Amino acid sequence: MPATATARTTLRRGIVAAAALPLLIGALASCGYGSEAKKDEPKAADAADADAGKKLSAAEVRIGYFPNLTHATALVGLQEGLIEKELNGTKVKPQSFNAGPSEIEALNGGSLDIGFIGPSPSINGYVKSKGSNLRIISGSASGGVKLVVNPDRIKSLDDLKGKKIATPQKGNTQDVAFLNWISEKGWTVDPESGKGDVSVVRTDNKVTPDAFKQGSIDGAWVPEPTASKLVSDGGSVLLDETALWPDKKFVITNIIVSQKFLKEHPDVVEAVLKGTVKTNEWINANPDRAKASANAKLQADSGKALDAKVIDPAWPSIAITDDPLAATLKTQSEWAVKAKLIEQPDLAGIYDLTLLNKVLKAAGKPEVSDAGLGTK
Repeated sequence: MPATATARTTLRRGIVAAAALPLLIGALASCGYGSEAKKDEPKAADAADADAGKKLSAAEVRIGYFPNLTHATALVGLQEGLIEKELNGTKVKPQSFNAGPSEIEALNGGSLDIGFIGPSPSINGYVKSKGSNLRIISGSASGGVKLVVNPDRIKSLDDLKGKKIATPQKGNTQDVAFLNWISEKGWTVDPESGKGDVSVVRTDNKVTPDAFKQGSIDGAWVPEPTASKLVSDGGSVLLDETALWPDKKFVITNIIVSQKFLKEHPDVVEAVLKGTVKTNEWINANPDRAKASANAKLQADSGKALDAKVIDPAWPSIAITDDPLAATLKTQSEWAVKAKLIEQPDLAGIYDLTLLNKVLKAAGKPEVSDAGLGTK
């Protein structure tokens, strides 16, 4: 072969070899060779995936809530699967309740693990068990409570004297707030019977709209969506409870847990809190979609969605928050004492925000306070 032809052949072979070299290096790297990968050391992402796939310590977790918009975290978190997504196969068993005392009974009786609930039942449950049965582990919602009245019978707050006003249940959060408001007016009501200068009629939220339409009550101090249902039936909002609070914030819904379940399954509790924090973030970022999701859950639970004339005014009156607003719970406990529904409580240890603050810190969110009522 002539010298020039030999040179051309050699050059072509060099070009082919050079072109093949990156492919060979890539193939070797993909097999675990070279400085980019070590055979016995999984990548950080792989380790995180493996950790995320670990089964939790309980096969199921029983979660209680009310069919109220003030329990939006539960409604949306369950409807969208945002809570269950964090549980790695642990099954969620939801249970719906109409008022706080019955949910506390379920928690104390061992048929419920975690619950969304108001502050007054939380206080009552903690006190009655001498601090042994529950812990508040997170906030959920603020606001969403209104005094709605028949405008033909009641035109001012002073007109409430001698009238029949409903609350959901004796000793529940709205009942305590209303009794306190009555006492600040200088009026008296027997806390047990509800009789006095104002007749406090303890009525299930499901029944209250019909009682209002029939005229057997003159108004109601109730959470959403019951308040807006009464407005849609001709009622008038006489007072929004947020107006009674210095910062227009007060806890209306906590998340509580059985101490036994918290001790035995802290990983499950932490996973639930991851789900609620993500749910709250999603609700606040997507209010219209969250409103539709909450309504879909209410329809799934009751067979009927809320009319737009009910849910549209109700939804923006509720503030969704991880903060338990612990200082306002302390105030509400003082109201319950003043109403003679409970004796002076020792609330030290009612909060355990350790797992919540861990979740918040990991999510880059500020930690929250227990107002000096946390576990030691």
